[in-house]
Amino acid sequence: MKSRAVRAATAIAAVSAVAAGCSLSDGDGGTQQTPTVTLVTHDSFLAPQEVLDAFQKQSGIKISVLKQGDAGSLTNKLVLTKANPIGDVAYGVDSTFASRALKEGVFEPYTSPEADRGPQRYAVDPEHRLSAVDVGDVCVNVDTNYFTTKGIPAPETYDDLADPKYKDLLVAEDPATASPGLAFLLGTIAKYGETGWKDYWTKLKANGLKVVSGWEEAYTKDFSGSSGKGPRPIVVSYASSPAAEVGDDGKPRTKALLDTCYRQVEYAGVLANGKQEESARKVVDFLLSQQFQATVAATMYVYPARQGVDLPAGWAQVAPLPQKPQALTADQVQAGREKWIGEWRTLVQS
Repeated sequence: MKSRAVRAATAIAAVSAVAAGCSLSDGDGGTQQTPTVTLVTHDSFLAPQEVLDAFQKQSGIKISVLKQGDAGSLTNKLVLTKANPIGDVAYGVDSTFASRALKEGVFEPYTSPEADRGPQRYAVDPEHRLSAVDVGDVCVNVDTNYFTTKGIPAPETYDDLADPKYKDLLVAEDPATASPGLAFLLGTIAKYGETGWKDYWTKLKANGLKVVSGWEEAYTKDFSGSSGKGPRPIVVSYASSPAAEVGDDGKPRTKALLDTCYRQVEYAGVLANGKQEESARKVVDFLLSQQFQATVAATMYVYPARQGVDLPAGWAQVAPLPQKPQALTADQVQAGREKWIGEWRTLVQS
């Protein structure tokens, strides 16, 4: 999961490259090289091969996928290589890191003709350097069977997580090293404000909070509702995670607490100083297209940014998109992110 996209439920193997391209006729009996666009992305990127093949056939562009860790690692690499980018287009910089990438000049302006189909709802930049591809809200998840078996109600709100009845039950990710951990921190800041979030985390720490480095460790090792059958029935994960935990009876074994969600959006953009600008723009168009958007829920456990895209059967019941998630503006995140992480470290890890 983001890192974000198996984000939700099970780590999905990423695709490293798409099908080899064939030569194109130059109209004079000769051939020309198929242009190759390097798509720099996170480790959870996955797309059906037939969809990638169809794009190559239609556009004449071959996509080569270059994975760079989770959203945070991806953003760091893009910033460090901005003068001589490692690719032509990037996908996976999310709303917790987008402001940093924009401030550093990683992307160049481009308004896709597909952007007005829904992605513009999540715009963070008046220059349109980033286009929203998917939404993967971070929410607290619970193992419903645990609470049924114990005969106690599952928590529902941020405040509930600090209740002594849930002592030693919550595992969360470090906001300094994991995108969902940062999103959870930002959600508590949006909820309690600058004057209240530290008191809230003090209560969580006193209530037995466990912090681990990343989503995979938290969800697949510590969380009792996943394949790892860990000891803790409450975890910071994604709103879509329950969709991957549906049992043979058709019911999910877990539930996302929709009052604990923070809006997290993943973006794509053309890399400044790249060598394939026009072809890179067409890849951004592809990522926003109906064809690609129709695959993101089933393959990466995220919600499409495009409007009018059908979700897999059952998602409306087991993994509804939160209607009122917490959120901070890109400017707020950029201004406060490093300070908040430093204060969190002092408070929680000391």
